[in-house]
Parts: sequence; C-alpha cells; structure tokens
Amino acid sequence: MTDNIAETLVEAARKYGDRAGLIEAKTGRTLSFADLQQYSDGLAVYLSERGVQAGSRVMLMVTPSADFICLTFALFKIGAPVILIDPGMGYRNLLRCIAGVRPEIFIGIPKAHLFRRLFPKPFSTVKHTFCCGFSCGLFGPDIRKESHAIKRNHPVYQPAANDLAAIIFTTGSTGPPKGVRYEHSIFATQLELIRDYYRISPTDVDQPAFPLFALFSTALGACSVIPDMDPAKPAKVDPAKFLQSIDRYKVTYSFGSPAIWNVVSRYCLENKKTISSLRQVLMAGAPVSGELIDRMMSILPAGAKIHTPYGATESLPIVSMEGQEILDSTWALTRTGKGTCVGRPLPGIRIKIIRLSDAVTESLDDALILPAGEIGEIIVCGGVVTRSYENNAQETHLAKIRDGETFWHRLGDTGYLDAQGRLWFCGRRAHRVRSRQGTLFTIPCEAIINEHPDVFRTALVGVPDSNHPGFQEPVLIMEKKKNVKRIDSELLEEIQNLAAESILTRDVRHFLFHHDFPVDIRHNAKIFREKLGAWAEMELQRR
Repeated sequence: MTDNIAETLVEAARKYGDRAGLIEAKTGRTLSFADLQQYSDGLAVYLSERGVQAGSRVMLMVTPSADFICLTFALFKIGAPVILIDPGMGYRNLLRCIAGVRPEIFIGIPKAHLFRRLFPKPFSTVKHTFCCGFSCGLFGPDIRKESHAIKRNHPVYQPAANDLAAIIFTTGSTGPPKGVRYEHSIFATQLELIRDYYRISPTDVDQPAFPLFALFSTALGACSVIPDMDPAKPAKVDPAKFLQSIDRYKVTYSFGSPAIWNVVSRYCLENKKTISSLRQVLMAGAPVSGELIDRMMSILPAGAKIHTPYGATESLPIVSMEGQEILDSTWALTRTGKGTCVGRPLPGIRIKIIRLSDAVTESLDDALILPAGEIGEIIVCGGVVTRSYENNAQETHLAKIRDGETFWHRLGDTGYLDAQGRLWFCGRRAHRVRSRQGTLFTIPCEAIINEHPDVFRTALVGVPDSNHPGFQEPVLIMEKKKNVKRIDSELLEEIQNLAAESILTRDVRHFLFHHDFPVDIRHNAKIFREKLGAWAEMELQRR
C-alpha cells in the first residue's frame, strides 16, 4: 500500500485544527484545517452516495478556490481519479482531450455545464453530473450547499502503488496536449521532495499561482492563499492585487511562472515597493533570466532565496538551482549561448544525456549515453517520473526507455551535463534546426540576439531548404520591446551584425520581425515555434 495525499489533510486537521489552512484572496473566505477536513468529508460522502466510487473518472472544471481544493481532496478520499484540463488550451484541444479520457463523472461550475451542453459529444461517457455553484436549477442542485449539512467522516481510500490518482494534461507546446497519468505514489513522492528540499513547514504561508500546488501546501500543514488572478493568464496578473494578498497574509513563499514575477517585479520597482514577508520564491515553466532574478533580489528581504525548479508535467520537480548561483556563475555563460543552467538533480533523481533521435528508443544502451559537455536529449529516472500517458500507447512508447526493472523518461528537451554535474537546457528536441551547416538549438542561438537592447525575445525556427531536401534553413524571428519605435531596416542591420559575431548564429541568413509571439497559456512564456515556423515560411515565400 502507498500513501494517499488525502491522509495528510486528516493529519493536518488533527494537529492544527482551528488554524487557517486556506484563504481566498478575492473573497476573504478563510477555512481552518478542521473546516477543510469537514468540507472535503461532506463532499466525499455526498458524491459517494450518488454514484462516485473508487476508480470513477471525474472531470473537474472548477475555478481555483476552496471548493476546488476540497473537491480534489474529497475525490482522493473516495479513490476517484481527478481529470484536470487547462481551459486555456483552446476549445478544440479541450474537446479532443475530454473525449480521449472518457470521463464518467462531471463536476463543474455553471459556465462549464453550459459548455458541456453546447458540445455534448465528448461528454457522452458521463453518467453523473454535479454543479458547483448556483444555477437556478438549470444544472442541478449546488453541491456546495447540499454537502454543507453533512457532518459524517468519509474513510480515506487506501491505494495500491499503481492506483490512478489524477490525469493532468501537458501544455501542448510541441504538439497536441497529452494526458499524463499520476498514480498516488507520484503525488506522495512529490510531496516528500517538496517538503524536504524546499523545507516547507507548518509555519509557512504559501501563495501558489498554479492552483494544484495549494494541495501540497495544505498537505504539509502550511496555509495556502489562493491569489486573485486568472491562472490561465499569468502575464495578465494584477500586480497590485497579487502583492496586496502577500502583504495582508504575510506570505512566506510563492510559486509562479517567470511571466508573473516579471510583471510583479517591474511593478515593485516602478512604485518603489518591496516584499518584506517572502522568504522563498519558486519560478518554473520557462527559462528564468538572470535579469529577472536580479530584479527579484532587489525587492526581496535579505536572505530570501529564489529557486528555479525544472521538470515537466510528466516528471516534476527533477532539478533545481538557487538564483544566487545563477547570477554568480552561470548567467554570464547563458548570455554567450551556452544554454540555461537549471541546476543539479534533486535527491533520488538520476539524469542522463542520450544521442538525439526522433525515433523510439527500446532500451538504454551505453552507446547512447553522451559524455559531459555534449548536447543531446535529457532523460530522467526517479520516484516523481510518471509511467505513461492516458489512452496513448504510441506516445508512451516514444517517451519511455526500459532499463532492466525500471525505466527512463525522455523529456523531449535538449541539453548537457557540465563537469560539475549541473544540467544545462538548450531547448526542445522538436525545435532544433537541422541545417546543412549543422544542428542549431533554440535557447543558445536566441540568447545571442536577445542581447540587443531593443529585442524583447527571439525565436529560432526552421523552414524547408528547397535546394537541399531533408535540411532546413534557420530563421531568427524577433519581437521588439513595446516602446521601441525604430525603423525595422536600421534595427535589422544591427541584429545581423550581432548574429555574425557568434559562431552559433553567423550562418543564419533570414531575419524577420513579428509583433507578438504566440505563447502557451499555462506559463505565458513557452513560445509556440511551430506556429512561428509556418508563419516564417509564408513570409519568406512572399519575398
């Protein structure tokens, strides 16, 4: 048997009872650990009496809130796998993902129920529906009100190691989003790793910008503050509101994408504000620049730490690094095209680099493993590494490598290990450009152009080389900073000269400007290079 993360809520309620366990910044609603335990028990009893059983697949479409957290704990208590899909992925991807996981139970806010009725086909497998919110009876009774009067405890399901706890979808930044199977053992290992490595304790107050992370804080006996923001639009965060709740509730640590901290840090500097309570900041989801770390350091109290954990939906976290080490020893190298250093493997995690290939790798052979300093594909093995995708044997076969009784996960990221055992990230495998002159990697090449003071960000893409089938022509696409009004031809000449000075970019012949890069919804930072590549090909054909 293995731990069910719901057991930790039971224990937290026993230990900390009336202490605040969760706060909604928008409403001010505060629930103690005892309240959270009682609410989740009431929900679990209500749902189980109406057909939700261990193994029932539950599509949960509820906004970040105490309701979301308690429903998730309730479903863990029942043993019903939770299906979580980011609505920001677009309705076509959303509908395809829903159809692929075949949910049996649907729990959603009234708006989600309306969506279900507008597009009924993907929901054809749903047997029971529940509404979380008042809907004038259109979508049934409000589950919050109905479960409130229930004061009975619900036993916590005791899972086997491979019992499914959740299906969480990838962002789809390099292809269709995939449903990742999270067993209960994965959550238990993640919780232990986060607690021990980042030293989260019951004295902490967390403000997670990614809703699911509130589960971990609550499970560790720390108070969670749900920020007043749309998690599907992190770059649109209102920094005043985000900071107001940090200050009001004396938040000690916070997890968010670089897009959030970029907005918050600039707001603080412009308004001469500091964040006195924060002791730890975690940034993940995209490469974190030294410039952002330096900016954050200037608004945090002395001794505060910035961490940049690295991983993927299929394996998180696997590597981490402190901001100060980045500033002291790796950021200068990143700026010259060495890639982004993401740190050393966390306890219990093994990292290797293998030869680049887009084909299936059946087994781990010594001939595949590359020496330190050589760029290849990053693979990982450890307790937080998920085993498979849901209803997607082809992608599972492509992503996993057997190694005796265990397996390695192919991250689809390129990088290398340095002599100190630190991992350097060089971009997605699918985004590398194979030109006649050699293979170009996105992160190193883009870093060269990003040094220009008028460039906000750069994307390296490849278009078919019409004269040499099988090869690509590299194209560098630039997005200017918002306030730059310079003539494109003048700026282009400077960028071309900058590119010519580096061995990484000197052979690039095509340069284009784009007004607004398409990026992923979850982090607002991962560039959809496939879309830019198709756009670049059309632009070059016009010339």
